[in-house]
Amino acid sequence: MRSVPHFINGALVEERGHSPVFNPATGEVIAKVPVPSRDVIDQVVEVARSASTSWGQSSLSRRTNILFTLRQLLVEHVDELAALITTEHGKTHADAKGEIARALENVEYACGLIEHLKGGFSDQVADGVDVHSTREPVGVVVAVTPFNFPIMVPLWMTANALASGNAVILKPSERDPSVSVRLGELLQQAGLPDGVFNVLQGDGSTVTALLEHPDVDAVSFVGSTPVARHVHDVASAHHKRVQALGGAKNHMVVLPDADLDVAADAAINSGFGSAGERCMAISVVVAVGDVAGDLIDKIATRLDKLRVGPGQDPASDFGPLITKEHLDRVVSYVTSAPDDGINVVRDGTSMVSPRGFFVGPSLLDGVRPGTKVYDDEIFGPVLGVARVATFDDAIALVNNNPYGNGVAVFTRDGNAARLFSRQVHVGMIGVNVPIPVPIAAYSFGGWKSSLFGHAHIYGPEGFAFYTRAKVITTRWPDASESQIDLGFPTTR
Repeated sequence: MRSVPHFINGALVEERGHSPVFNPATGEVIAKVPVPSRDVIDQVVEVARSASTSWGQSSLSRRTNILFTLRQLLVEHVDELAALITTEHGKTHADAKGEIARALENVEYACGLIEHLKGGFSDQVADGVDVHSTREPVGVVVAVTPFNFPIMVPLWMTANALASGNAVILKPSERDPSVSVRLGELLQQAGLPDGVFNVLQGDGSTVTALLEHPDVDAVSFVGSTPVARHVHDVASAHHKRVQALGGAKNHMVVLPDADLDVAADAAINSGFGSAGERCMAISVVVAVGDVAGDLIDKIATRLDKLRVGPGQDPASDFGPLITKEHLDRVVSYVTSAPDDGINVVRDGTSMVSPRGFFVGPSLLDGVRPGTKVYDDEIFGPVLGVARVATFDDAIALVNNNPYGNGVAVFTRDGNAARLFSRQVHVGMIGVNVPIPVPIAAYSFGGWKSSLFGHAHIYGPEGFAFYTRAKVITTRWPDASESQIDLGFPTTR
């Protein structure tokens, strides 16, 4: 059985595997992931700490050239990388290529690091006194990433962190870790010095050891809300800078004036893409007024045309879930929904088979707060419809939800869209856009229980998170100006 290696100091490091890696389309174990000892963890941190010193002093032009080269290598290897993702995650090949395309955006943004890291200068703030500012790397960054985007989220973190002059230790999900190792090899091929980017396999105990390690300076995390809260609390208690992005319950509000065909298409695309295993997936359609009946019919008609199958099959619209345990969890939400008075309009659980972790798309009508289907993040191909009477009711529903990751509104009314955008308590908002993931020049992040720590990820906030500000005040006095003055210095 193949063991997925670590990538440490520019070399593949083999250890005996423990945690299984499945091919979710077949249910077979195709590899195992090692759980490193404390000695190995200490070794990786020591390597990163040593490399961070020289890399942090490297020229900005050198960093830029390496990132441009990485971008080109990612383009050249896109099919290979997508195949790795499809094999271990299960998403379709086209979806995997789309993930890589969004990852490339972040590398391209980081290539502008000379502009992003530019400081300020104020001349003659007082007689003979100038002030300027710089941004310096924080040091060693730990990136803990989820299974659902095994190359995009690592590059959300890594591109900006490396551009800022930090060394990175990537702890990928043990569910689909191989593409992270390949990323390390491509970074080495691009010219990144050994030790600046390392991949450490492992499990939750590995993460905890990194969070507590005294030579780790910052932690970036994306995952579920309970784990994000834990990561934030532990890392903060050990004096780390930390950003921890958690779960979501994303709503799509459909107003009475909306184009229902456009809205139905959006609900299908955002609710069932990648089998619903996206933190920005729409999981609740909020039908306002009397649109629910027609909207549900249109969604159901489209849902019936979806094809579920292996990600390698070009005819598949979405593939399997990541594990059998997750499959069973998703199925339980659908089978228990009638107990809460929820109407199962389409039941995808009939597709469950002994081979692979497949489940079909489900559509539920009448979801509401206080039911498991509404309250929990299902993270699967289950779309709920909630019915509300008014625009204000829809806003109240969104704002009363403990999550605040993403939300969308579908309408032809510009003023309604403007009011909605101003009044909802959510970090990312789409107007007639169901998955409002920002482009790389803006930062990604939610509110409330979708974010722990103040910093959003990538974009401008990414560079701010991975650097520290330094302000230098300079004066070159003449010898004749020498004097004793114990008063508090002013600029006047």
